[in-house]
Amino acid sequence: MTAADILGNPDYLAISYGGYRAKTRDVQPTIPQLKEDMKILAAMGVKILRTYNVQLKQASNLLKAISELKSESSDFEMYVMLGAWIDCKNAWTDLVPNHEVESDQNAEEIDRAVALAKQYPDIVKIIAVGNEAMVTWATSYFVRPNVILKWVKYLQDLKKHGELPQDLWITSSDDFSSWGGGDPSYHTEDLNELIRAVDYISMHTYPMHNSHYNPAFWQVPEAEYQLSDLEKIESAMQRALVFSQEQFDGVANYMRSLGINKPVHIGETGWATLSNEHYGADGSKAADEYKSGRYFQLMREWTNKEHISCFYFEAFDEQWKDAANPLGSENHFGLINLKGEAKYAIWDLVEKGVFKDLTRDGNPITKTYKGDEEDLIDGVHVPPQKERILNY
Repeated sequence: MTAADILGNPDYLAISYGGYRAKTRDVQPTIPQLKEDMKILAAMGVKILRTYNVQLKQASNLLKAISELKSESSDFEMYVMLGAWIDCKNAWTDLVPNHEVESDQNAEEIDRAVALAKQYPDIVKIIAVGNEAMVTWATSYFVRPNVILKWVKYLQDLKKHGELPQDLWITSSDDFSSWGGGDPSYHTEDLNELIRAVDYISMHTYPMHNSHYNPAFWQVPEAEYQLSDLEKIESAMQRALVFSQEQFDGVANYMRSLGINKPVHIGETGWATLSNEHYGADGSKAADEYKSGRYFQLMREWTNKEHISCFYFEAFDEQWKDAANPLGSENHFGLINLKGEAKYAIWDLVEKGVFKDLTRDGNPITKTYKGDEEDLIDGVHVPPQKERILNY
C-alpha cells in the first residue's frame, strides 16, 4: 500500500497520535504501551497515524512497535505520516526568535526522518516537513515558506535519486491560511512553489479555537432564539462543520487558481472536551464532550463521503501539553482519556464491543459518564447569543 492508496480511503481512517501519559515528555511511552495503543486504534478502524517530531524516542519506538505487531500478526496494518519538526533560529529559548533564519537543528531532524523512512519503508508512507511552521501566530518558532520549500525539495531529490522510496509522499502540515486559504498576505511565490513541490496539501482547521477568536459563526443568531437548547447546540455544530468545509475549500480553490490540481487532506482538526480558558463555561462555551462528539461524527461523515483523509486530533489525552493547568483545553483533545475511558464521540464503538479484551495501562476501555447521556448533557452549555441589533 502506498500513500496514494491510503489517503482519502475511508477504509483507512487517520488520526493524530501521541502516547505520552505523564506530565512531561521526559517520560517516554514504552514499547508495550505503544503496542497497547496500536491495538486500541486498530480496533477503532484507524490505519494511518500522524506523528510530530523525531527528536524524541516516541516516533522511532512507535515504528518499532508497529513492526513487532506486524511480525506477530500478518493481519495487522498500520501506516505512519512521520512529522519532522521545523523551527526558526532561537525558537523555544530566552532569545528573541529570528523568523528569517532557520534553526541549525532542522537539518538533523530531517536526517532522522530520512533514516526512519529508509528503515521502515513498509510503514512510513508520508513525511511532513514541519507542523504549523509557517503560520505567523506560531510566534515561538515559525519560519518563512522558503525554509519548508528547501526541505521539501531536498526530500523530493532524495526520491528522484533512489535514496527514498518513489511512492513516499512529501508534504507540510499547516494551518489553512498558510496554504493560501485565508489571509492574502500568505500568497507569496515561495508558497506557490511549495504547493508545486509537495505531493499533496495537509491543511489544518479548528472551528473550536475560532469560537473565541472569530465567533460570528458560533453565536446563536436571533432567528434561533426560540429553539430548544439542544437544537441551538446542533445548529452551532452544523455551522462549525461548514466553517471547516469553507476553510478546506479556500485552500483547494487557491491551489487551483495557480493551475495546480493535487489532493488536499486535513492534517489536523479536533475539539476539546474540557477548558477553563477561552472555550469553557466562562468563554465561548464550546468545549465539552457532547459538542466534541458531534464535531467528530460530523467531520468523519463528511470526509469519508468526500474521500478526504482527516487526521483527527487526537487519539488519547496527553497531560504534558499544559502541565501547569490540568483543566487547560490542550490536555483534553483525546477520544480516550487517561483513565482508559472512551469519550462520547466513540461510545458507539464501546457498545459494539470493539475494545473487548483490550486495556490501556491496565484499564479496560469503558464509557465516560458510565454511559449516562443525560448526565453528560447536563453540563453542556449553549453557545452565546448574538446581540440583538436595535433600530431606532
